[in-house]
This record gives sequence, structure tokens and C-alpha cells, in this order.
Amino acid sequence: MLTLAFIRANTEVTIQGLQKKRFFEAEKVVEQLIALDDKRKTLLQQAEQALEKSNAAAKEIGALMKNGQADLAESKKAETAALKASIKELGDAAKNAEQEVYELLVTLPNLPHSSVPEGKTAEDNEVVLSWGSIPNLGDAAQPHWDLIKKYDIIDFDLGNKITGAGFPVYKGKGARLQRALINFFLDEAIKIGYYEIQPPILINEDSGFGTGQLPDKEGQMYVTKEEGLYLIPTAEVPITNLYRDVIVNEKELPIKNVGHTPCFRREAGSWGAHVRGLNRLHQFDKIEIVQIHKPETSYQALEEMSQHVQGLLQKMELPYRVLRLCGGDMGFASALTYDMEVWSAAQGRWLEVSSVSNFETFQANRLKLRTKVDGKSILCHTLNGSALALPRIVAAILENNQGPDGIKIPQVLVPYCGFEYIN
Repeated sequence: MLTLAFIRANTEVTIQGLQKKRFFEAEKVVEQLIALDDKRKTLLQQAEQALEKSNAAAKEIGALMKNGQADLAESKKAETAALKASIKELGDAAKNAEQEVYELLVTLPNLPHSSVPEGKTAEDNEVVLSWGSIPNLGDAAQPHWDLIKKYDIIDFDLGNKITGAGFPVYKGKGARLQRALINFFLDEAIKIGYYEIQPPILINEDSGFGTGQLPDKEGQMYVTKEEGLYLIPTAEVPITNLYRDVIVNEKELPIKNVGHTPCFRREAGSWGAHVRGLNRLHQFDKIEIVQIHKPETSYQALEEMSQHVQGLLQKMELPYRVLRLCGGDMGFASALTYDMEVWSAAQGRWLEVSSVSNFETFQANRLKLRTKVDGKSILCHTLNGSALALPRIVAAILENNQGPDGIKIPQVLVPYCGFEYIN
């Protein structure tokens, strides 16, 4: 969440940043915020003045009573009663103005980093780099939704029977490939210093607010009827919320956590090639990396996180590219996001498999996540990234590695799978 102090001190920067994020009412909302805060300050000043008058009148009443001037004292009591009522009214009005400021602040997205390109949609994202050779499989190449039926490794019909569209059942070597990827991704993160966390997959409203999913994305999340708990869209939410209302010892920074969870998203589509098969699901597995830093080290950490994800893709020999997202395609809470996309040979298009983002102080302000530097309390920077989301990785492995002998498993995964081919 942006702070009012920052907005007041950097009004034009705030408006320009919000407009880059395609927040079209930026100027109007910023003006409202400042006007409401001015109103709050005026009301508090008036309440303070009324309190001073009330205190002075109380002293005067005491003096009048001592001097035997009871009638005058009674008239002064009526005056102080009116002042006390005014103080309460002014205080309530100031609290209402403060609440209005808060309700507007939580609607504002994070400001983009200066390196974020202008743009409206994914078409305007900047390609930072590409890696690997695009496989040429010819016209006989089959998309993964045909391959999973051919080898009987993932069953959407059974998932639809049990739950509904977007909830696949993984079987046999399909299930073993899932488990292999999860273990490989976790092991690779742990090797470079990440601490493994297995968090709950249900969160409360405070947790959803802390990382910026609420109130921005409540329509995309599953919620339990009785308890009002939300199924997580990503492990980012519970892992980052471990540090809600925490003052982290400076010596403990940076914090690096990794966790595997199922993830749940209601917005998955149900028709069209771009959402077919594993391309978009309501439930999927993902390994998430989360870091907490002092402000001066967070952007170096973002680059390191990007390199880690790229290293995973290189070890699996999957052609990929890295995008720097434009202002119009970025998430609500992010200041800078890199997307990693793998090439899907049979579909002939790029599939997003990871987003790695720096949120700067946006989440930390909501979480009240701080550290102390030289005795001064400061907000931390939070970062996270997918390392990696499984469905489209599986889709790319199946499509890119298909051949006459079946689907060849990337060599790095063979020790985890226990087999070299799906056939």
C-alpha cells in the first residue's frame, strides 16, 4: 500500500506512476486523498482548540465556585458541555475522514519501477533475452492434450467427473512426472540457500490483504462459505504472511523461503486453444520462492531470482524467453516483474511459466513488516517468484520432446522420475 506521506511529497511522480499502471483516475483520486487529509487535519486542529477552551473553562469554573459565584459557574458548565459535544463531533468527523483516506489508499496499485516500459497489454512487454533453439517437429507434432490421452497420463474427464472443468487427474507416469518436478524444483532452491516451508493452503482475509490479493482479486479466489477462508492462489500469500506484524532482526536479512503448494484460481477459462488442456487450470501445483530484503539489496535479489528460474529451464533444456512487463500488464502490487515463457512446439507459441516480482515496500506496509537499521524502523522490501509452476512446464516437456519412441524425459529429471521415456 502506498503511504499518504509519500503521495504528498511526490504527488506528480505518484500520478504519473499510477497512470503508467493504467489507473485512469489517478489525478482525481490523489486530489481526493490530499483534500480528505487536509480536512482531517483541520478537524483535529478545531478539536484541539475546543479542548483548550474546555480546559480553560473548567479551571474558571473551579475558581468561580471557590469565590461563591455558583450562578456564573453553572453557565460556564453549560458552555463546557457544548464544547465537549463539539470535541466528540469533530473527533468523529476526523476519524471518518481518516477512514475515507484509508479506503482510497487500498485501491491504489503499487507504482512501477523506472525501468518498467510504457504499454497497455501483453503485446507491449519488452523481450529482455531468449535462450535455446526452437524445436522443429514438423506437421505431425501433437499438442499435449492429445499426447496425454495417447499415453493415458492425465485425465480431464475424470477430473470433471469428480470436481469440474480445470481440475485434472494425474495418473501413472504423469503423476510421477509431477512429483519429480516438485522435488527437483525444491532441491534446486534449497541448494542455493532457500529454507523450505510447507504452509496452509487456506488463508484468512488479513493474509489476503497483506500481500495485495484482497480487495483486488477476491473475484478470482475460492472462498469457504462458513469460515470465510480463501484457498490460496499462490504460496506467496501464506509464506509472506509469516512475517505480518513482525520486526525482523537486521542480521536475519535477507530471508529466503521456498514452498510447494497446490494453487487455486477461479478465473481459468474453459474454451479456446489458449486455455485448453494444461494451459490454464483452476488447480495446479507450484513451487514459490519468497525473499525479504533491506531496500538497497532488493533489486540485486530480483535479478538473482530471475537467474535461478532461468537456470531451471536451462537444465530441463526448454527454450525460453524473459519479458519485462509493461505498466498495463503488471500485477496490482508489483513494482517490477519479469515473466519467463517457454516455447510450446506443437502449439507454436510461448507459454508463461513464471513471474518474478519486486514489490518494494507495498506489501510490507500492509503487513507492517519492518526491520531496524541504526535504531530506526524501516519497511522491508518483499519479492517472490514461481520456480516453477508445473502445468505449462509439463505441456512443454510433452510437446517439445515427443518422438517415435515416446516422450523423452529431460536428463536432469530422470533420477527423479525413474524412467527416461513416457511410452
